[in-house]
Amino acid sequence: MNKTLKWTLWGIGILIVIIALIMGGFMLKMKSETKKMNVVETKEVVHNIFAIKDSYVNMYLVKDSNNYVAIDAGNNIETIENELKSLSIDPEKIVAVLLTHTDRDHVAALKLFKNARVYLSTVEEQMINGKTTRLLNSHNKIEVTEYSLLDDQQTIQIGNLSIKAILTPGHTPGSMSYLMNEKYLFVGDAFGLLNGKIDRPNEFFTKDMKTAIQSLAKIANLPQAEYIFTGHTGVSSDYKAAMKDWKLIKE
Repeated sequence: MNKTLKWTLWGIGILIVIIALIMGGFMLKMKSETKKMNVVETKEVVHNIFAIKDSYVNMYLVKDSNNYVAIDAGNNIETIENELKSLSIDPEKIVAVLLTHTDRDHVAALKLFKNARVYLSTVEEQMINGKTTRLLNSHNKIEVTEYSLLDDQQTIQIGNLSIKAILTPGHTPGSMSYLMNEKYLFVGDAFGLLNGKIDRPNEFFTKDMKTAIQSLAKIANLPQAEYIFTGHTGVSSDYKAAMKDWKLIKE
């Protein structure tokens, strides 16, 4: 073996070790951060609103007559299917899925909802069309080919539910919160809850913390809001108390 080939192989070996160490460190950090998350068990958390627990993340279902609107779609399709069975909810009764963003742990069960129209923010589309990368230079993807795009402050009507889309970027560029019937606020990972108070999003998973904190002002003064539903830190039934000190949250 000549010296050039020998040094090339050594270089490739060292590069592989470095990549393995980076990936290993990332996975350990990710595991550590997800252990801190405090989600709601699968149950009806508010009248006609159900939390579905999938490991370290919650998706939510809002019942409207005989149908349901989902907010996000969980981390594992088999887990979501089993949790729905435990509530005797037929996935085919879900007529819409509102994606707060397109990270893997919020989109896994989309194919389960065969009759659902999928919505996401116009700005978030860059995360699934290859234009913008996520963690470790990866790309998000969703397993549906048709979806509807929503603009900031756009209101749609699904059955008896009036839904206002509020762009709250930071966690991802197109993270969107949804205010339903002016009363129920779903924020995904845009923000968290800590001891009953609104809190900054998880720093490890947030692309732009400065923008995330700025986004808080867009949902801090909703006059008729009563409830807050988060992706990883549970639910608040007292919107006003949760938002009282929002200006103290710093980047």
